[in-house]
Amino acid sequence: MKNIFSRFGSLALVLLLGGSCLAEIPTKTAEVKGLESEVLVRRDARSIPYIKAGNLKDLYFGQGFETARDRLWQMDLMRRVARGRLAELFGKAVLEEDKRWRRFGFSEIAAESAKNLNPKLKLALESYARGVNAYISSVKSEDLPVEFQILKYEPEPWTAADTIVIGKILADALSTTWWLDFERVRQKKLPTEKFRAITNVTTPADVVLFGKDARLSKSRKAGVATLTDEMYAVIEREKEIRKSSLSKIGLYANNLAASNNWVISGKKTIDGNAILANDPHLRPSAPGIWYLTHLSAPNMRVAGVTFPGVPGIVLGHNENIAWGATNVGPDVQDVYLEEFNERNEYKTTKGWKKAKVRKEIIRYRLNPILPETNEEELEVLETSNGVVFRDYEGKKVSLKWTALDPDNQEFEAFIQLNDAKDWKGFRRALRGYGGATQNFVYADTKGNIGWQVAGKIPIRRKGDGSEPYKGDSSDGDWIGYISLDDLPSLYNPDNGFIVTANQRIAGTDYKYSQVTRQYAGPWRARRIFDLIKANPKISVNDVRDIQHDVFNIPLASFAREIVRRQAGSPEVLSELKGWDGKMTADSSGAVLANSINTCVGNEIARENPGVSGWRIRQFVLPFDIPSKRKLWIPSKYKGSWSAFLSKCSNKSYEKLMQREENGADPSKWRWGTANRANFLHPLARVPLIGARFKVDFTNVDGNGQVPNVGAAVSMRLIATPAAWDLTHHVIPLGQSGASDSPHWKDQFESWRTGKRALFPFTPNAVKAAAKTKTKLLPEGSVTRSGT
Repeated sequence: MKNIFSRFGSLALVLLLGGSCLAEIPTKTAEVKGLESEVLVRRDARSIPYIKAGNLKDLYFGQGFETARDRLWQMDLMRRVARGRLAELFGKAVLEEDKRWRRFGFSEIAAESAKNLNPKLKLALESYARGVNAYISSVKSEDLPVEFQILKYEPEPWTAADTIVIGKILADALSTTWWLDFERVRQKKLPTEKFRAITNVTTPADVVLFGKDARLSKSRKAGVATLTDEMYAVIEREKEIRKSSLSKIGLYANNLAASNNWVISGKKTIDGNAILANDPHLRPSAPGIWYLTHLSAPNMRVAGVTFPGVPGIVLGHNENIAWGATNVGPDVQDVYLEEFNERNEYKTTKGWKKAKVRKEIIRYRLNPILPETNEEELEVLETSNGVVFRDYEGKKVSLKWTALDPDNQEFEAFIQLNDAKDWKGFRRALRGYGGATQNFVYADTKGNIGWQVAGKIPIRRKGDGSEPYKGDSSDGDWIGYISLDDLPSLYNPDNGFIVTANQRIAGTDYKYSQVTRQYAGPWRARRIFDLIKANPKISVNDVRDIQHDVFNIPLASFAREIVRRQAGSPEVLSELKGWDGKMTADSSGAVLANSINTCVGNEIARENPGVSGWRIRQFVLPFDIPSKRKLWIPSKYKGSWSAFLSKCSNKSYEKLMQREENGADPSKWRWGTANRANFLHPLARVPLIGARFKVDFTNVDGNGQVPNVGAAVSMRLIATPAAWDLTHHVIPLGQSGASDSPHWKDQFESWRTGKRALFPFTPNAVKAAAKTKTKLLPEGSVTRSGT
């Protein structure tokens, strides 16, 4: 296909896009206050904006204007979440969510960050904000997105700090690990052998990219905290509040396990050129969290996705390089047990010190359909360690977190990446990255590939932050950050490819253990790695197939063990014996295998406080059952995996038979129904009005242990540096945030099936793909041109 495109250029692209000619498109014009010069906006069949301007100010202005046209209410919702102002719309039902955000004080932190911006970022944020506000000013109240009308309010002006505060949501979604500190405390109550087993980080299935695994022994030394059942309940409640809040905006990532990416060098591809693939995994939402955009100005041309409310491109490519990202999950949060006296002073290494007191006024609606509000005052305490956010056993718990430092900028690096030209420029851009730590992968037009971990990861005076610190000790002091040069990295590895899928990326011999505090099971990374390794000459279609692969390594093995052991009724064994191990939407075997697996994992977790069912399913069952290790078998089964599996097999089968949606015929069970893809809009469940926002499907393949994680795939990118116009980039639903728009969910089938969704890049290809064309002109331009 590359050779065809090289010979016939734009004509080949027109045919690929289903066109037949390059007919001239009528140009609309619109005067917009605040522009310095003309901005040209083309839109293609998916309504992706291709924004062209004569300078960067007008380019980002145009991006803000066009993004607000499609996603204004979503943008407003996100800033309200991060600022703790959602109760102004939804009332007391979300008051605890607002309190949680207010304790962090992100509004003040964002305002402080906005005072000290890098010049390039300052220009981008301020120009973008002016564009958003120009759009708001151009729209009558009755023409605002319907959500504003339903909730009876109008958007406030956008500011640079609003973009910055969205970055704090990303930090919360992708770097919150503080409860693991308490979980480790709870795990120390386990018998020694179980403690060593559950804290062992290595498995035979690992895909480690940097360093090697050395034998480690986990210490059971007593810490500074104990964990009562009451405190555990408080932690679980805090996690639920966080989940509810982030889910409203499509940014909840369970266990921080979010995304696949990989890069393949020309030595392993069919045409000798590099390929980059990326699919981030986040909570499905309507509209989705990503927005496709193409930007061009003198000396810059870049395309990909960004978050509504954020200028530039976050993940995508320019003329020289492509980049993608997955979450790493390091420890960038520490909790401190603070001792307070009756005078509101807290104990430090130098004696008692007065706590900083911050008053937050939170307004909330008395009636969700009426704009009138009441207010409640929240008092927030801050120590030198951090913000106090919970009480614990007569002490107060404070939180130190990289996101609470105004100097850590989430978006500066992306503005720099947008015009990076090579590996050196790519790494230079990442030196300033202050957001949630990511595995950034790289591919360029010269065939080079690379991987760089980037983010601000603290170095403690003592320890690695895996347990709570005493507030009056200096042990937990942060004495610096790990430098980019000391963070894991690869460039043109000998095997010709690099895979990250939130797995543990660094071996145990790596000196900074806090880099891999929370990570996913190895299964997605292992499956992707094995598929690439087995194919000596990979094509773009192969990469697409890997993105959509649904073979479940651990669950298929689990099902085989049940059959081998005859651990279930004849009906159970028959169903599992006929299952191919794939999590396809029409699979009945997937429903049963997953149900039994969940039963086994949860029963073990109930007997072992501090150990989650998720961890048992990811790291224990796939290895202990085949090896016949009996450590985790509940005592009532007397060391027999077969008895344990039989009980859960038959119990799960009977439960499924009794469910109304399943029916009594197992052949009619469907994984797509059991694992329904629900793209939730915040108003979808509101009586009478919610139906228009409801988006759910039962035909989506996948789950969290396979490359295709299903509805959580928030976008799919396959970048082809040798022929940018053949880049595939798709989001789950559509560009528009309006439920009555033809572009509300028009990309769904391409996203679901892998049908090519080309994202043209070069000037001629963009012209060929355009369906509409609009010129945004400085105010008064039409009048002046007519005189």
